[in-house]
Formats: sequence, structure tokens, C-alpha cells
Amino acid sequence: MEMLTQDLETKKHLLQECSRILSAQMKAAKDAMDEAQRSANESQGAMEDKFESFRENCQIQRDMFARQLDELMTTQSILMRINATKQNHDVSLGAVVHTSLQNYFIGVSLGEIKIEEESYFAISGKSPLFKAMEGKAAGETFIFRDREVKVLQVY
Repeated sequence: MEMLTQDLETKKHLLQECSRILSAQMKAAKDAMDEAQRSANESQGAMEDKFESFRENCQIQRDMFARQLDELMTTQSILMRINATKQNHDVSLGAVVHTSLQNYFIGVSLGEIKIEEESYFAISGKSPLFKAMEGKAAGETFIFRDREVKVLQVY
């Protein structure tokens, strides 16, 4: 039972760290979007022709950051569906997976996350790597990029 508590604590920390990273990315996208809008608004009135293309560029940037923010919000909604207190017995959404290659957290794609000196790679449920190991349990193997990888632990 002690190991289970420790495992779920690790999962909870991974989930919190993913949320923190996503929130920071969302804030950065929103700030950039607001700044682009501010720049477009401030250019109005002054030498119309010269600033028209500048204003259009600001709008294009604003729209790009708006799309980025929208994607991040979708990503966050996936993360919010993960239950940190659920014990996963196979590789599925929300699982922490230790393999002979690396450690993974199945949820959203955020790259490497360190929890208590140990590295985990946050990967999406749409990634080819997840598709290769989906449904596997501890002790089973899967092939990814012509390599056999063993699942050591899932929780």
C-alpha cells in the first residue's frame, strides 16, 4: 500500500506541474495577444497608409496568439479529465509509465518534467509512442522505432 501512495503522489505532482506549465503558456499567449491588439489600436490615425500594413500585421499576430491560446485551452481540458487518485493498470490516459527506455506521463504533450530528480516525458494520447504502448501492462513489451521496449511499471 505504501508504494501505491507514493505512486499516486508522483502522479499528482506530474499533473500539478503540467497544469502550471500550461497556465504559464496560456498567460504568455494571452499577454502577447493583448500586446498585439494594443499596438494595432495605438497606430490608428497616424499616417494612415504607412500604418495600415502595420495594423494588419498586428491583427495577424493577435489572431495567431488567439489560436495558440485556444489550442492551449483544449489541452488544459484534456488535462482536467485526468484523475490523479486513479490507479492505472495499463497504459492509458493519466497513466505514469516506467519503461526500459524512459518514464512517461500520458496526458498532454509538454516535454520533459522533473519530479524529485526523476525525469518524465509528458506525452499526448495522440502521439505515435502512446499508440505503440497503449493498453500494455507491466511486464509487457512493445515496438517503437524498431526497438523493443519493456513496460516496467504502470500506475
